[in-house]
Amino acid sequence: MTIHKNKYDPRVKRTRQLLQDAFISLVKEKDFETITTRDITEKATVNRSTFYAHFTDKFAILESMINESFMAIITPRISGHVVLNEETIENIFLAICDFHKDLSASCKRSYSSLGLEFEIRIKEKIQTIILSFINKDKMLSSPNAKLLINTASIMLSWGMYGAAYAWNKEGRVLTAESFVKQTMPLVMNGAKELLG
Repeated sequence: MTIHKNKYDPRVKRTRQLLQDAFISLVKEKDFETITTRDITEKATVNRSTFYAHFTDKFAILESMINESFMAIITPRISGHVVLNEETIENIFLAICDFHKDLSASCKRSYSSLGLEFEIRIKEKIQTIILSFINKDKMLSSPNAKLLINTASIMLSWGMYGAAYAWNKEGRVLTAESFVKQTMPLVMNGAKELLG
């Protein structure tokens, strides 16, 4: 039986979910570095060719899951926002805190090693989300505008990611809401170039 590559096919969805569930289970048991494709296929009770029909390697399954997880957290927080303003930035920042909190709770053993694997991807995703709120005319308004806006969005996304990571790693002494409220003046000072 050939597995259809159609991601909407219920069989494809079930198999992907089975592989992701097996991966999640393994990440709770051992460090990411030590997990093999064989571990995942055995846990999911599928063969290697089935795994490779869905994912190229364990990094691909990790990336898929992290992307889905992050988007599931951030989408409700930014839905309804159409421009980049302080409230939008605050909601993005809170979503990043929620993401770190959830990930470290569900993957206690692998949180540190996983952090290195997905940090760049999440920072890029945050930057893309920030840029999606920027008026395209503003980016084309001057020769340096695009470079300046791009640089500011990188700094903002990396700064929020790093601050949320440190907040989580240091034990979340404050609630995410209190932490973000106290940190927002620093964030907003750096975000002035992005705001219209």
